Amino acid sequence: MADLRIGVIGIPGKWSTETLADAIESRTGYRRIIDMGEVELNLATQQLLHYGENLCALDALLVKKISATYDPNTLDRLELLRVAESAGVRVFSPALNILRLIDRLSCTVTLRNAGIPMPDTRVTESVDAAIEAVHDFGSAVFKPLYSTKARGMCVLDSQSPAETLEQDIRAFKKDNPMMYLQEKVTLPGRDLGMVFLAGMYLGSYARVSQTDTWNTTINSGGRYAGHEPPDDIIELAQRAQDLFGMDFTTVDVAETERGPVVFEVSAFGGFRGAKEGVGIDAAALYADYVITQVKS
Repeated sequence: MADLRIGVIGIPGKWSTETLADAIESRTGYRRIIDMGEVELNLATQQLLHYGENLCALDALLVKKISATYDPNTLDRLELLRVAESAGVRVFSPALNILRLIDRLSCTVTLRNAGIPMPDTRVTESVDAAIEAVHDFGSAVFKPLYSTKARGMCVLDSQSPAETLEQDIRAFKKDNPMMYLQEKVTLPGRDLGMVFLAGMYLGSYARVSQTDTWNTTINSGGRYAGHEPPDDIIELAQRAQDLFGMDFTTVDVAETERGPVVFEVSAFGGFRGAKEGVGIDAAALYADYVITQVKS
């Protein structure tokens, strides 16, 4: 396997990126971590260059993280990878598949068109329609179309004074012209990350809230724990991730009083949650899978 050259696209110094690069290096002897902010596309020569190295000459690229935060520029970075794919480089997961997940609205439309249960959701550019939705829901979570780990999200309540509610919605709309809002569902103190490799279910971890915050993310003080969901929830997550053809992903699921709902399918998947929550060495399993695919 020492002849394989497989690059890892991610954030240098970040745990998940470095762990995946370690796993690839230990198996192939080759190590290259690629920050897409340092990549140049030369369309005249059809080269995708990273510090002089043509990524189109590699055997494969693993996308662990395309950018530190999500925004429309993230989609442009993925477009660059399509040039490598055209040159015959295997990209895990394929760029177009990731593109469908980076935009929260694209992910949501795909899930709902397939009948996957989600929290009640409204999408609008109208402030009046957003106000009406908050009153219909009682409490609503406003979510940027491009974000991770609940960044930029806020909860607005119908009990707020009318003037305050309108001001808060307009403030959110300044950075989010297309407003995406969901009914705030009551969680049992946790939600689930359900791990899949090449469409095969590996296990689940829970993000357990340690505070009275409305979300369970690690950024908000949550912790990882093991969890064994029932078969019907595993089947739901399986159906959700089947829609996107990801090589590695996690499905975020919540158990609510009305039954399980899917929040999203991840563009990249949670290595740390899998490791700390349920003892799955996702980096090692992913590296082995990629090498097998490239060698076949």
